[in-house]
Amino acid sequence: MRFDDIPLDTPVEVGSYTFTEEAILAFARLYDPQPFHTDGEAAAASHFGALCASGWHTAAAWMRLTVDHARATGTLAGISPGIDEILWKRPVYVGDTIRYSNTVRTRRRLASRPGWAMIGNEALGLNQRGEEVYRMRGPVMVPIED
Repeated sequence: MRFDDIPLDTPVEVGSYTFTEEAILAFARLYDPQPFHTDGEAAAASHFGALCASGWHTAAAWMRLTVDHARATGTLAGISPGIDEILWKRPVYVGDTIRYSNTVRTRRRLASRPGWAMIGNEALGLNQRGEEVYRMRGPVMVPIED
């Protein structure tokens, strides 16, 4: 991608993901086995009131959709040196469908690596009611063309 063609402050929809009970349980059993993610009765008695997805599951769904979108559009998802901020704003419950987008907020060429740039990405996840459930900000290294 040409560096000057990287749009700023323009959300790019990367797809949506519906969180099923089976997927929530499977992910949580492997990676986040807290009772409100793995046991419906325990979840009902928790402050969440019902089984909900791990925040890491919401992040993993965003990552999968971002990579799939990049492949489909012939771009590179990028290489991330880390995350500046990740927020799980609301619980994601069984049956919730989350729409994800990415927005490039900043961009700069890397003097130390010709042909590469660092972008500041903001990822956002909205549920079917338009409520923000996920936000992540961080740098991503991307190849560029001049």
